[in-house]
Amino acid sequence: MEELKWVPSTVDVTRPSVARMYDYYLGGSHNFEADRAAAKQVEQIFPGVAQSAQANRSFLRRVVRHLMEQGVDQFLDLGSGIPTVGNVHEIAQHDNPDARVVYVDFEPVAVSHSNALLADNPGANAILADLRATSAVLAGARETLDFSRPVGVLIIAALHFIQDTDSPYEAVAEYMDALPPGSYLAITHATWDTLNDEERAEAEQIAKIYSSSDNKLKMRTHAEVTKFFDGMEMLEPGVVAVNDWRPDSFDEAHVGIYGAVARKP
Repeated sequence: MEELKWVPSTVDVTRPSVARMYDYYLGGSHNFEADRAAAKQVEQIFPGVAQSAQANRSFLRRVVRHLMEQGVDQFLDLGSGIPTVGNVHEIAQHDNPDARVVYVDFEPVAVSHSNALLADNPGANAILADLRATSAVLAGARETLDFSRPVGVLIIAALHFIQDTDSPYEAVAEYMDALPPGSYLAITHATWDTLNDEERAEAEQIAKIYSSSDNKLKMRTHAEVTKFFDGMEMLEPGVVAVNDWRPDSFDEAHVGIYGAVARKP
């Protein structure tokens, strides 16, 4: 069994973690054999999964830069995952060294490694919490973020691991209700909307693989993803595939992940 100093003793490295699988797709090194085995199973069914993860990451980069241009220099990254190249604080603080970022994840490896990287960064930190625990997350975030000024809430590739029975819409609304006008919400969410019958069968196999991890998949339709932004001002081009949201390069590859950004009026 792999033994590394940055791994909390409570972590079960024999059970796949969606955060560590995502780290593997992005080419990171903070994953274990169980994560790699599950991720490779997914890759065998869907060889484009790593490309989708990278397109998702590129969307995040474009969103943070856009919000910085709008004067937003505080970010609450919910379900942030394991730090890899191009983290939110790296993007934001490159343009504004005083930018503040709070990462939130319930994966101990993600939070442990995040705080190790951020030890000398007073403007950023990570909280070990489930994004569904809104009151606890908001209380922790207030120690770093100024809620009297606009905040960019980022929920990247996290909501499709939350079932409807866990009230994801209510959780998102609670976060936005706690923030002032001019705050933004950015979401990416996996979907099966564009799949044909053969692709849907493959997707069902992938869902079974994730069912053995720490979170099961919950795919949502275009309308269901749009519902997360109720009451907000949607930025153009609306809810689209992540590689179609204000792209800075042309990519013909299909990505089954919706992405959108909206502003709190």
